[in-house]
This record gives sequence, C-alpha cells and structure tokens, in this order.
Amino acid sequence: MCPTDPLRSPDVNRRRTTLLSLTALLAAGLTAVPAGPAGADEVEQVRNGGFDAGTESWWTSGVTAGTDGGGLCADVPGGTANRWDAAIGQNDLTLAQGESYRVSFRATGTPAGHSVRAVVGLQVAPYDAYHEVVPQLSVSGDTYTYTFASPVDTTQGQVAFQLGGAADPWRFCLDDVSLLGGVEPEKYEPDTGPRVRVNQVAYLPRGPKNATLVTEAVTPLPWQLKDAAGTVVARGRTVPRGVDPSSGQNVHTIDFGAHRRPGTGLTLVADGQTSRPFDIGTAAYERLRLDAAKFYYTQRSGTPIRDDLRPGYGRAAGHVGVAPNQGDTRVPCQPGVCDYALDVSGGWYDAGDHGKYVVNGGISVWQLLSTYERARHARTGRPEALGDGTLALPESGNGVPDILDEARWELDFLLRMQVPDGEPLAGMAHHKIHDEQWTGLPLLPADDPQKRELHPPTTAATLNLAATAAQAARLYEEYDPAFAATALTAARKAWAAALAHPDVLASESDGVGGGTYADRNVADEFYWAAAELYLTTGAQEFEEFVLTSPLHTADPFGAIGFDWASTAVPARLDLATVPSRLPGRDRVRRSVRAGADRYLATLKAHPYGIPYAPEGQKYDWGSTHQILNNAVVLATAYDLTGSAAYRDGALQTMDYVLGRNALNLSYVTGYGEVAAHNQHSRWYARQLDPRLPAPPAGSLSGGPNSSIQDPLAQARLQGCTGQFCYIDDIQSWSTNELTVNWNAALTWMASFVADQR
Repeated sequence: MCPTDPLRSPDVNRRRTTLLSLTALLAAGLTAVPAGPAGADEVEQVRNGGFDAGTESWWTSGVTAGTDGGGLCADVPGGTANRWDAAIGQNDLTLAQGESYRVSFRATGTPAGHSVRAVVGLQVAPYDAYHEVVPQLSVSGDTYTYTFASPVDTTQGQVAFQLGGAADPWRFCLDDVSLLGGVEPEKYEPDTGPRVRVNQVAYLPRGPKNATLVTEAVTPLPWQLKDAAGTVVARGRTVPRGVDPSSGQNVHTIDFGAHRRPGTGLTLVADGQTSRPFDIGTAAYERLRLDAAKFYYTQRSGTPIRDDLRPGYGRAAGHVGVAPNQGDTRVPCQPGVCDYALDVSGGWYDAGDHGKYVVNGGISVWQLLSTYERARHARTGRPEALGDGTLALPESGNGVPDILDEARWELDFLLRMQVPDGEPLAGMAHHKIHDEQWTGLPLLPADDPQKRELHPPTTAATLNLAATAAQAARLYEEYDPAFAATALTAARKAWAAALAHPDVLASESDGVGGGTYADRNVADEFYWAAAELYLTTGAQEFEEFVLTSPLHTADPFGAIGFDWASTAVPARLDLATVPSRLPGRDRVRRSVRAGADRYLATLKAHPYGIPYAPEGQKYDWGSTHQILNNAVVLATAYDLTGSAAYRDGALQTMDYVLGRNALNLSYVTGYGEVAAHNQHSRWYARQLDPRLPAPPAGSLSGGPNSSIQDPLAQARLQGCTGQFCYIDDIQSWSTNELTVNWNAALTWMASFVADQR
C-alpha cells in the first residue's frame, strides 16, 4: 500500500553535551550503537526491480503508471504541492542494523531537468528516511548508485520515488531498481588536499601568520612564501611539533608573521607541497562581518524573503497560515500544557529545521547585541560598520543600525513567547515552538504542512527572555524608547516569574519534531539575567543578586566554552566591559584576563593553534562555535588590556575555522578555495534538489563532533579522531548543521577581526 505521509528525516537535540536521550533516539529511529560489519553475502532486497513481472510488488500514488519498454513509466500530474503527492514505491523490505547497502536505479525524466526524491526508509510512522537523494534526471545522468548503512533492524523498510511538486505534468521512467545488502561498505577518505594547511581567506598585515605542515619529517624543513606571480617573498624553516592528538597527524608549524606586505593569491611551499591560496589584507573580513550577520535575514520566519535583497534566496513567507502551512499566528499548546493559543509569528528558524527555541534564540540575540555593544565601547570598535544600511534589510533606512533591526526580529518573537497575564505561570516564557512531528528534507518553510505546538514554559527560557530583553532595553533606548520600555517591563516580569518558579525544567524526552534544549542547571541563567538587569537599571536588587551569586566568584572559563546551556561567561564578559558602578569590577575584569590566559596557553600548546582541547579530544556538537567563543574571551581580554598577545590569539583562532585544520577546509560557506557548502538544512538544500540554493555565504558549519549521532556519520566516520569527525554532507546533521547561535559567534569574531587595522 502507498504511504500516508512523507518519509521523514529527523534532526535531534542540538546539545552542548554529547548525550542523547533515549526518547530522542527512538523518535529519530536511531541507535547510538556503532554500525557493525557488512554481511558476508550480497542479498537483493527489492522484488521485481527490473519490472519483468509488470508492476508486481510496486505501489503507486497520485500517478498513472504502467510498464513501457521493459521498465515502469509514470505520468506525473502538475500542480501538486508536495513531493509525496505523487510517488512510486515498494514496501516490506528487510533492513539490518549496521548492514551496508547499495541502492541503485536507472531513471529518466521528460522533459529533462525534473528531479526525483529517492528514499530508503520506514514505511510506517514516523516514516524515518535512512538514505535519500534528489538527482536531477537526464541532467545528472541516467544511472544512480549510492551506498549507505542501515541504522536500524526492520522488516518494514521501503524504497520510494517521490515525484510531486512540479508545476507542469511530466513523465518519469524507472528500471533496474536494486537494494543490495552485504556489499562492501563505502570507505570514506576525505580529500584533504595539499599538506600545507593555511587560513584560506586572509591574514591581517600586522597580525600573526601561522600555517601547519603535515609531514613524517621530524627535523625542520625549508619553506617559501610566494606571491601570485610565483616570486619568493619570504622563506624560513618549519618548527616540528610532533603528533597532534586532535588529528593523529605528525605536524610542523610555519610562522611567516614577519611578512606584512598586503597581497592576494599568495601560497606557502614546503616539503614539496603548495598550499591553497590566501590573501594578506583586511577586505575579506569586512565582507565576512556583513555576510555572517546577513545570514539571519534568510532565517526569518513569518515574512517573505526578498530576492532583490538576497538574490537566489527569495522565498515565500513561512508559517503564516497559507496552505499547506498551519501558521504561527495562533499556536496552541501541546495537549495538557495550556488552554490558550498565542501569536508567536516571526523570529528566526533556529537551524536546519523549522523550529524556534527561546534558549537558543536568547544566546544568539545576546551575541548579536554584544557585537554592536562591543563596537560602541571597545577602543578598536567601529559601530558605523554595523549601522543603518549595512546589511541590506527591509528595515534599512529607518535610522536604526541594521544589526539592531535584525536582532529585533527575534526579540519580538521572544516577547510573544511570554505567558500572558491571568494565566498559570504568567510572565514565564514558553521553551519552544515547532512541528508536531519531524519533517523531511528538503522542505521550504512555506510548504511545511505540520501542526505547530507551543511547549511548556521553563525557567531557562524565562531567564533568557529576561537577560536579552534587559540588554535590549539599554541598546534600543536612543532609537525606540517605547520598545526599550516594553522590553524592560517584560524583562522585569520574567525575572519575577523565574524567582517564583526557579526549577521548571525542560524535559529531555520532549524531542519529537524539534530539539529538546534541556538544561538541568539554571544557576548560570539566573546570574546572566541578574547581570543584564543590573547593567541596564543599576537597581540594588540585581546588584545584590550578582554579588552574592556563587558564580560571581567561580571560574566559568572551561575548556568547552560558553553556549546556550552555559551562560555564566556572557554575564562575566558584560559585567567586565559594559560601563557600570559594580563593586569589585576590577576583580571581574581580572577574572576575564585569567580565563583568557588559560585559553592562550591552550592555543600555544596546540599544534594547530586553537584555544580548544576538550578532554580526550572528544570534539563536541558545534565545536567550531565553541572554538570561536573561546576566541571571544581572548578578544575581550584584548579590549580590556590592549595586550597584543590576546589580540593575536583571537586572530589566530580564526585561522582554524577558515582552513588551517586537519581537513584543510574552511567551515564558512563562500570563504576559502575549499569550503563547507552542504550544511544540513531543509531549504538550503542544493545537494538534494538542484532547484534550491546552497547555504548563503557566511554560514558556519557546526564542524567536527566526536559523537557522530547521525546515520551518515556513523556509516562513514566510525573511529574518527577529533578533527576528522566531520563530513560536508546535508545528511550529517550532527557534524554539519548550521544554527543561529553558531553564526552569532562567527558574527562577533568576524566583526572583531575586521576592526583590527
């Protein structure tokens, strides 16, 4: 029988820890057990894959189909809304967990250029997809072959070819369909290119310039720096560093910082290898400052994205109640949570799915606002670089700095998530809002048919609202006093509600249709919210809470860094940099320097020069943004002291993100000769559907994640070491997602680097 719902491809909880709840695993149809070896014998799972017995064993839905020329052809109607509105498939296939399978088929489309979503997955709810591709027929070829490992044991597997979504009728023909089990697993060998690893974007003329050479040599080797014409402009000898534990590679360091002359297309040559090209200059960081911040406009919910502002990225408004959307203008709670509905339209889609989360939105807003606040207070800050008209937004020209306009889009959503007066838990904030069930890839926001639900209020979400609304109150005061007053009122109300309900926590089981963002310790959120309220109001009650908090004298600068679940560092950074009369402020500033000293020592000891060395080299989910956030601490210490050592440490950290790493890959789309461009997203999905765009320039990939929770990573990256636990594939949501909080770290650091002259 045909399916009643599309095969789904799940995301799971985006956590700073590497743990997944059992419920989330079950909901995603996954297991954390490593994939086993392939079977000894190859076994065909598809019946009548050559259609020699006509259409026996195959079902059709929404198409007129029959055999033709030895294969199966289907006339696909035009005007269907979703891919699954027209489909062909076969059910009741047996899949074995850890078994490697080769799926192959021949297919054509008339007229040429149509695409088909070919999926191997579960034929019953929750319709998980275990492997999917969307080839463009008669353009990308006629014969298709892919290898994957099954993450589950099931006798209810399905092969399906989804054909809907085209405006005009077309004809699809299929033959030689095979799902062969027991094949040799595909050996994944990343192409790391030349063994000289550099920042592929740019080094600052007066900044540090370091590269890494991967080599078996144990003694120093000569190196040369060449300009674009091939002329040697500097030379020296490498410094052996031994085996780097984060990659398992024997490496040398190349320091060419003495060369300060600007240029483009430079290369480093050592040990018979020539690096990828790079520049010495500042122009690339001026662009990256803006591109990283421009990322947020195309993440907006509840508004059409204008193609004239973002060519190639225009799309209809998502979740405004236009069919098949159910919309966010009147969203009910999950059953049993509340008896009201809220208008929670607007805001940013959190990541590659259509969910919106207060805790992740909160830390993202804080960091965007902090980017602007730093530019106002730091000696090298240039707030005009983020001013009105710089980001090409619909609001540009309104006299408000564009970065504040962008943050306002999310702030308005956060305010809408507050529980209304007169209701139980009034003043608290709902934790999140997202689809009732997981949806598949690709899926534009306007095409999402799922029911939307508000999830229970939590103390963590409430304190995120309090902190960011308080911060907004002081930054928007000169541009929109009425909004500033509204934000401060909401912040005070949220603070009072959190004090009254200090331990209402998100459930780690609430992971169907969206991430859980569960946090068992909210002491850091209390400290952060009190700090922001104090800095905005100067009120004694908030000063006392800050000064008496155990976190105020604790050391918050751990190896992992700060993120949505660990917010004591944002509090400490703002207390150190935002002008105030806080007693003991000098001690607060010294604590930031002490944390920066520790990160600087880690960076100097690291063969790749990064301020990140997690225990056992177990890289965490979103490691790139954690590395950047450690650099934020270094940059803040520079702002406090003017010490070049902190500045150089922050600048050197950017080298890792932009290519000086074990994979020789820039983790920022559009920056570097070889850069991540297949990040996990439902609408930046060119890898699956050539009609859709790749992620926009300035999008940060999450990067290496030692826990490799998704099936693709589990199939290809078993046993990976630190930096090698990554694959640039849209299906690898645990190593290659993009999110609003990760791009916030990139926005802050790109702005800092651009300010250094």
